[in-house]
Amino acid sequence: MHQPTPLHETITADDRSAHQRWLVELTQIPTAAGRESRVVEWLLRWFRERPQVDVRADPAGNLHATPCHEPTGRPVYFTAHLDHPAFVVERVLHDRLIEASFRGGVMDDYFPGAKVRIFTSDDREVTGTVVGEASKTAAWKVWSIETDEPADAIRVGDIARWDLPRAEEIEGCLHTDACDDLAALAAALSAFDVLGRAHAAGRLGQPIRLLLTRAEEIGFIGAIAAVRHRTMPTEARVLALENSRSFPESPIGGGPIVRVGDRLSVFSPALTGAVAARAEELGGSASPTATQKESAKRWPWQRKLMAGGACEASVFYDAGYEATCLCLPLGNYHNMGDLSAVQAGTNTSPARVAREFISLADYHGLVDLLVACGERLGEAAGVGPLVDKLWAERSFVLG
Repeated sequence: MHQPTPLHETITADDRSAHQRWLVELTQIPTAAGRESRVVEWLLRWFRERPQVDVRADPAGNLHATPCHEPTGRPVYFTAHLDHPAFVVERVLHDRLIEASFRGGVMDDYFPGAKVRIFTSDDREVTGTVVGEASKTAAWKVWSIETDEPADAIRVGDIARWDLPRAEEIEGCLHTDACDDLAALAAALSAFDVLGRAHAAGRLGQPIRLLLTRAEEIGFIGAIAAVRHRTMPTEARVLALENSRSFPESPIGGGPIVRVGDRLSVFSPALTGAVAARAEELGGSASPTATQKESAKRWPWQRKLMAGGACEASVFYDAGYEATCLCLPLGNYHNMGDLSAVQAGTNTSPARVAREFISLADYHGLVDLLVACGERLGEAAGVGPLVDKLWAERSFVLG
């Protein structure tokens, strides 16, 4: 019997171009925890071009996307968050001085003298400089920002972010304002689009849905809301998508990462195993055993415990969902340039903010893996069959 072409192999050059365009557009949109409206507006325009998808907001403002007339079965959810560490204006003191809270995790070293760009509610842009810490609250620090021109257009609630150069591709990597988590969002949309064609052709055997959450950078607030409101069915299998700080053992360019856990928890073993099994079908083992040669992979990927950070998969897993995480290795995490040296105190120049960056090959690889998981995501066999085989073949040595 003729076997249909795997879905990830049906992705065309035109598809890749569109996926990369969405990546570039999304990662330059100003966003902050609780102030994700510009990203939401972009998404709603994108979904309006796909009337076969039902989109709704839950009580917390998270977006849920469900194909109309989807197949029956356990739904698989791709999740990504819509915010990135940034400032939100709290007070306008006079025409050239404002106070803004910073919603997200960035070391204090990066703030003094940093240049910022404020985006007003009527879409004007005003530049300024962080001149000092103003106050602290239970949730975050508030910083004083001196603007370069009169701030009469700035209002409480406006977003400010680091003033960085425009996005550009450098040696196969996209350097841009906010990969975390808008690059993962772009990958989720890209895979969802490819899977939508397969759904229309009757090729999908499981429901594929999106959950796009708010306010992750201040403690997974949107994900917690989704759990508390039970806006996902309890039988859902959750693939949380992230961007994770790259380390030597999780290199940029090494492929998308199947995360087995974070600093808060170890994720669902069965679901993590099922995702890893699909990755192995695409590209072979993530790393050779001690008795194997390192061969060129058809499709590189990584399997790692990301011990330094945490993600929404821990929230969903703790709430009883079957959940795991896939991520892109990230440079200049949270826009902190030369972060390892700054943390170690070995930097020889003042800490400076910089554009985040990811490998474009890793990004397209994540789309491939999501498409493969959407096409088919079985139950992991576990180690039982291997244990039985080893016992049958080798238990004689104990006699």
